[in-house]
Amino acid sequence: MYALKTHGDGKLELVEELDPTPDTGEVLIRPVAVGICATDLEIVHGTIDPAYVNYPITIGHEWSGVVTQCGADVTRISVGDRVVVQGIIPCEKCRECLGGHTNRCEIYDEYGFTRSGAASSAVIAREHLVHVLTSQASNESGALVEPAAVVTTGLMKANPLAGAKILVIGDGTIGLIAAKLARIWSPSKVDLIGIRSEQESLAKHAGVDNFFLASDELNEKYDLVIEASGSKSGATVSFQKLIRGGTLLILGLIGHQETIPVAIDDLVNGDHSIYASFGYTSLAWARTVALLNSGELDLTFLVTHRFPLSNWQQGIDAVLNAPAPRGKVLLLP
Repeated sequence: MYALKTHGDGKLELVEELDPTPDTGEVLIRPVAVGICATDLEIVHGTIDPAYVNYPITIGHEWSGVVTQCGADVTRISVGDRVVVQGIIPCEKCRECLGGHTNRCEIYDEYGFTRSGAASSAVIAREHLVHVLTSQASNESGALVEPAAVVTTGLMKANPLAGAKILVIGDGTIGLIAAKLARIWSPSKVDLIGIRSEQESLAKHAGVDNFFLASDELNEKYDLVIEASGSKSGATVSFQKLIRGGTLLILGLIGHQETIPVAIDDLVNGDHSIYASFGYTSLAWARTVALLNSGELDLTFLVTHRFPLSNWQQGIDAVLNAPAPRGKVLLLP
């Protein structure tokens, strides 16, 4: 098998490895669509928080695949099933897991971070982490379950009321998914602030009512602001766009130990609620898959670039340099 690996030194290499064999209760999956995101680039360059990665590592935490082999005692999954695999692997024994907060498992373990990811020919997964996709869900949508589950987890925390006015800051994958998923909570409007006018077509496809550029003057305030830009400027603006009693949901990472100034008195006087959301829970993952399988959510429109795994360098270049409109870049093993 082949695997796209890094030592965190800014380099990637497609290397040949031994084929894995599923053990009891495990399945062998051939990845068919693997997303590349900014976090992957942080892993490659070693700029990610070192507490969340083990080197050398095969990248690829956003993916879907097809089951090619089942180990003994596998009863729910069959060869040929199109599947996605919950990437954060909970121990299911610690206090956080038992409380339903599997994203905060005390033994952090995740595909593409601490164990080999899906930018490869094969992945081993435990059966109970595997979710079958129906004909309603494309392989491309399946590869986007991971970032979508991140958004679902955050929205389940913020739990906006029906009729809420929602503002998303950021026109990348997370921001566009946030705008799309926010509609499930029946808001009165969903606006988005981006930095590239060419992204407006994707934003409109995601269901955005009004697309603004960061340079535009926007005086309106919102019940819920979702910070998904992962930038200092976006994070700063997010605090300024809340109504009194409004809620801020922070999904973007601005860089390890980077900071912004915050006026604490304004937060207190505004009676604001602030949620920071890490990863996704098992419940949010299952809910996201259910939305895809029912046809209520389709994220295929977000995929704008596709490359064979052997052309991984072109995929990386597309993430860094492809002109907008640019959504998700996929590698196709």
